[in-house]
Amino acid sequence: MNDEETMDLRLHVWRQKDSKSPGKMVTYRANGISPDMSFLEMLDVVNEELVTAGKPPIAFDHDCREGICGMCSLVINGVPHGPQQGTTACQLHMRHFRHGDEITIEPWRARAFPVIRDLVVDRRSLDRVLQAGGYVSVNTGSAPDANAIPVPQDNAEAAFDAAACIGCGACVAACPNASASLFVAAKAQQLSLLPQGQPEREKRAIHMVEAMDREGFGGCTNHYECEAVCPKGIPVRYIADLNRDFLRSALTSREVKPLPPAVDAEE
Repeated sequence: MNDEETMDLRLHVWRQKDSKSPGKMVTYRANGISPDMSFLEMLDVVNEELVTAGKPPIAFDHDCREGICGMCSLVINGVPHGPQQGTTACQLHMRHFRHGDEITIEPWRARAFPVIRDLVVDRRSLDRVLQAGGYVSVNTGSAPDANAIPVPQDNAEAAFDAAACIGCGACVAACPNASASLFVAAKAQQLSLLPQGQPEREKRAIHMVEAMDREGFGGCTNHYECEAVCPKGIPVRYIADLNRDFLRSALTSREVKPLPPAVDAEE
C-alpha cells in the first residue's frame, strides 16, 4: 500500500456505559483511513461519524498524543498499546495494519483499574502507590551546585532508565496476575539509586509494595509480559532490585517486639 491509498477496517470495540453496567463488544466500520493517521486519529474519524449520526462516541483516554503522558490505555488485538514494540497507542500508525483488517479494541483489564466508560479506566490506584513512598525529602532553598553531590555514572544512567516510566499501566494490563511490580520497581529505583533518595530507601520499598497489595494488584511470577509491552522498555531487572530492597528493609526497619520473659517451669 502506498501513502496515497486508504484502507477500510472493521473494528470490534468494547462499549460500557459505566463501571456498574455490563459491557459488550460493538462492531464499527472505519472507512477511508489514511495509513499516515495515528491509531487515535483513526478513532477520531469513527467518533465524528458516530456524533454525526446522533450516536454516543467511543470514550478513550488521551492527552499529549506524543508518547509522553501515558494516557492512551488501549489493548489492541490483545496487546497493550498494540503490535509495535516500544510504542504507545497514540504513536501507533495505521500503516502497520492492512486494508480489510479486523481490529479488537479493549480497555486495560485489571481489578485495580475499574472501567469508567468504554475504553477509559480509573488508574488512580497507581497514584496512591506513588503517594505511599515515591518521593524524596529535601530541604527547600537555592538549588545546589550540579557537582555538589557526586553520583556514579552507572547509577545515574540506571536511574534515568527507570525514570523513563510514564505510568501508563500497560505492564498491569499485560500481566496474567495484573501485577504492578514493574511500575513500582521503576518508580522506587529511580529514587533509590541516587543519594537524594537514600533517606526514605529503607521504608520506600515496603510502603510501595504494601500499597500495591492494598490496591488489588497481583504479585509478580516472572512472566516477563510487562517488559515485552512497556512502551519505554523498562527492564524487569528493576523488580529484582525492588525485591532486594524490600527484604533488606523488612529485616532492618521493622519494629522487633521483645520476647516475653521466661517462665520458671516450677512455678
